[in-house]
Amino acid sequence: MARDPGFVLRYLAEVEELAEDVLAARQQIVDLDVKRNRNREALRALHKDPEPEGKAMVCFGNMFVELPKARTKEMMQKDQEHLDEEINKLRKELRVKVNRLYEAQGKAELKGFNLNPMTAEEMKLINRILEG
Repeated sequence: MARDPGFVLRYLAEVEELAEDVLAARQQIVDLDVKRNRNREALRALHKDPEPEGKAMVCFGNMFVELPKARTKEMMQKDQEHLDEEINKLRKELRVKVNRLYEAQGKAELKGFNLNPMTAEEMKLINRILEG
């Protein structure tokens, strides 16, 4: 059964575009995760600093600025929270993109891919039930 070459070409272009979206989202998650790890390391270094008062040198783009350590910690913690939110948002979007790609390829939806972790409150309830 011969297919229309135009249809096949459009189909392949659509699948390739969806695959590129998935790869771009994954790369963005990796880049943000690297930034989050560097941020975490810097926060840890500030916490371990024997001199809690004083100033710290902070890099903003291509220049260094000297800021109070308390302000630096606060800024870095806010940045850490923002990075966590952004990574979680991208991961949720990635799930949708992967499902669209699988759908376009005619594959079945991934099983267990849409699972979410249990909250601490849910875990406490489960443990109470299991303990009796």
